Amino acid sequence: MRRRATRLAGGVTLVTALAVALSGCVASERDPEGGEGGGGGDGTFVFAGSAEPSSLDPAFASDGETFRVARQIFEGLVGVEPGTADPAPLLAESWDISEDGLQYTFHLKEGVTFHDDTDFNAEAVCFNFDRWHNWTGLAAHENLSYYYKAVFGGTGDDSLYDSCEASDDATAVVTLKEPIPELVPALSLPSFSMQSPTALEEFGADEVEGTADAPKLTEYGREHPVGTGPYTFQEWASGESVTLAANENYWGEIADVKTIVFTVIADGTARRQALEAGDIDGYDLVAPADVDALEEAGYTILDRDAFNILYLGMNQAQKPLDDIKVRQAIAHAIDKEGLVQAALPEGTTPATQFVPEIVSGYSEDVQTYEYDPEKAKSLLAEAGQENLEIEFNYPTEVSRPYMPDPAAIYEAISADLEEVGITATATPEPWSPTYIDTIQGGENHGLHLLGWTGDYNDTYNFIGTFFGAPSLEWGFDDPEVFSAIKDARNAPLEEQEDAYKNANEVIMEALPGVPLASPVPSLVVAPGVEGYPISPVQDEVYNVITLGEGE
Repeated sequence: MRRRATRLAGGVTLVTALAVALSGCVASERDPEGGEGGGGGDGTFVFAGSAEPSSLDPAFASDGETFRVARQIFEGLVGVEPGTADPAPLLAESWDISEDGLQYTFHLKEGVTFHDDTDFNAEAVCFNFDRWHNWTGLAAHENLSYYYKAVFGGTGDDSLYDSCEASDDATAVVTLKEPIPELVPALSLPSFSMQSPTALEEFGADEVEGTADAPKLTEYGREHPVGTGPYTFQEWASGESVTLAANENYWGEIADVKTIVFTVIADGTARRQALEAGDIDGYDLVAPADVDALEEAGYTILDRDAFNILYLGMNQAQKPLDDIKVRQAIAHAIDKEGLVQAALPEGTTPATQFVPEIVSGYSEDVQTYEYDPEKAKSLLAEAGQENLEIEFNYPTEVSRPYMPDPAAIYEAISADLEEVGITATATPEPWSPTYIDTIQGGENHGLHLLGWTGDYNDTYNFIGTFFGAPSLEWGFDDPEVFSAIKDARNAPLEEQEDAYKNANEVIMEALPGVPLASPVPSLVVAPGVEGYPISPVQDEVYNVITLGEGE
């Protein structure tokens, strides 16, 4: 997921992680006698991510590596239907929504306790909702409360949340000030997980110190996360690994995985080598060039549905990108098919709009900009542009599901631009923390590569996030675009799909950027690892995995 990459103080850095990647060594807790099958024969499953979590408190997180860990420890009222991006009951067995969209009555699963033996009930639900609403100071800063603000509009008086009442132990009634049409699917995000009120208070979960750019993790966020999920927290060795153990009192079932070790290996080649050496049982973001060799060696490649968008952003605060003819010329200059073949995984499809095909509201009638270098040259001439030079920002030291190799993508696009007379001035920057700050926090950027992996199956989560309001990333103020998105978000359910189709058509007429492709992210696991719950939104909880002897 594309999210703000926040630098965390308090001893949590990625220096150790980078050292691990460079050395090719991986912290592992497997049984050396366990053989070659997945899990090492002792119920331990070791999975390598590209970075460590930013926090153990998912309410203060917005990054995929934190969410990967959080989904094992925590559960929300709403989950995700296995293998899809659609919402499903979890800690709430069902819910009722009032006709005016202002009141949600959640009917809760009974007999569930948090890891610290605190009861999960309606009072605990209301405690969590009130916690989010009442954040102040650093806790309320967008770097920490990103998702709460994105869904509820803000904290305190700025929030669309009004109140929560416990009708009885198994019934929580949440009241809003204004409707939030996507609330149910949004509640499937780990940021809205239910956490133990006892632990949140005891370990000062909201006592955030430091600065907005470098907040310090609270004691709760470092050492004491407490949820209702199938795994309990054991240890966070900063920069190296997070270890979890099976929850003996879990309300559901746990198959073979009794211990999880999330280890940090930033480099993709080092991740592959660790798998081949038997040090890990799986890793994410497999490089496209490694897929065939890993399959031939007996490893299992799992492809997520392409629930994402890679795009070329165009900052209209920088001339001449404010000229629609220049933006159209750039769009016609890009050979998307060639880009897919040269730099993106097999199965990837070129994009025509800022939502993938599987999302409701995808329109077959958007304005498309076919690869046409001569038309691009003609449009530049009409715009009075010759020998145009444009800054082109792209990230380094990162691999994202929608952007496996940023440098290769930059090279392909810049070559296309050169063909029509546009010189791209390369501005590479490390992903964390400078690249995201440059693109989303200031005006001094031109063209840029970025993308988005959907959080849940709702069209607003894509185009509303991008274009719902003025932002520094895009540098434009277009009331027609903003209004079309707002109208679609608030349309009656039966009219919403058509309204979102219209919004996508309006966006592509305005052409704030060029949607490039929906890449297929690949994950790999060792022989013997069965039942990995692959998910387009990465809702992948390891209690369903079985571990065999491998090959």
